[in-house]
Amino acid sequence: MKKYVLSLWMVLCAITLSAQQSHVNIDWAPQKNTENITPFSSNVISPEVHDDNTVTFRLRAPKAQEVLLTGNMFVGPDARKRVPFTKDADGLWTLTIGPLTPEIYFYYFIIDGVQNVDPNNTYIGHAAMPAFSILHVHGKEPAYYDAKPDVPHGSLTTHYYYSEVTKGVRDMIVYTPANYDPKKKYPTLYLMGGSGDLTETWVMHGKANFILDNLIAEGKAKPMIVVFPNDQMVTRNHPQHTELAFPLMEEEYRKSIIPFVESHYSVIKDRHARAISGLSMGGRLSQYVGFRCLDLFANFGLLSSAIDIKETPALYEKDINDKIDYLFIGGGTYETGFMARHETLHKELDQMGIKNELYVGGNGAHDLVTWKHLLYYRFLPGLWKNLK
Repeated sequence: MKKYVLSLWMVLCAITLSAQQSHVNIDWAPQKNTENITPFSSNVISPEVHDDNTVTFRLRAPKAQEVLLTGNMFVGPDARKRVPFTKDADGLWTLTIGPLTPEIYFYYFIIDGVQNVDPNNTYIGHAAMPAFSILHVHGKEPAYYDAKPDVPHGSLTTHYYYSEVTKGVRDMIVYTPANYDPKKKYPTLYLMGGSGDLTETWVMHGKANFILDNLIAEGKAKPMIVVFPNDQMVTRNHPQHTELAFPLMEEEYRKSIIPFVESHYSVIKDRHARAISGLSMGGRLSQYVGFRCLDLFANFGLLSSAIDIKETPALYEKDINDKIDYLFIGGGTYETGFMARHETLHKELDQMGIKNELYVGGNGAHDLVTWKHLLYYRFLPGLWKNLK
């Protein structure tokens, strides 16, 4: 009997541990090697994140001639850097980099000139573009974008609907905060992804639902409903993408998205309680749609994006400041060159006397390292200040 109790205790202890990439729990340090167990269907552990924030990558490829690492952990002067692996006598390629700032990164292996995902990493991202590998560099505790056990969590619901605009079935994801009460009325944020993103990008890779959970629990943001629409209206590589997709997105909001949300959820049906935002192309769509639909929106979030003011003629109206509750313009520390459109727009708006908030920060470039940071530290806490 004692042997049975001891064995059961050992099994229970093992269950509470998180093996390398176990996927047992939604883990804030999923690539920390706690049991030295190779992930299922893999032949080596890769990546392995150490507590000093260095990371070891491995690849067994005896016939390969060259293996390089690239990813968005390399920013600023190191952007697009390619770091070579070292091959041993058994054909195992190994590379250790860092220490890295705790964050979620995307990366690739380049094997003999061909870009690949890490075949041993079970955390793979996808969008309307080739897949990429995901690296979780943990700190000493869960980050602002992690699922925290002591925080109430909201719900995510995927809806499918027929669109008269695209003449097909489309999808949207809706976040409702913890303890959502249909008897109450909530403000609504419509949050879009960028070029080649999917409806689930903000949730799957941007952790927007956990960011909201944490902000609401910390008292830094008001409970709100967040809608993640599909903002791909035509094929992204279409030669007339912008001139076709942008007007269609406006039509989709008016005819499909907002009517669906407001007939299914308890929301405040007022422009002051609606916000439209997005990253990159989604931000450009937000500017285009938002300022053509001032009867629908009074709050705007342009993340690493901007279009020419001439495309939003409402900004030339004398009373435009009376129609804007909150206009946020944000970007990453390491965004440069043509990606700095957001700073140009901010300067133009200031010259025109149009109220707006510019914030540039975080450790990222034109990527989700930046956009998660913008959500948590500025945009979401800045919403709904005029709502009682």
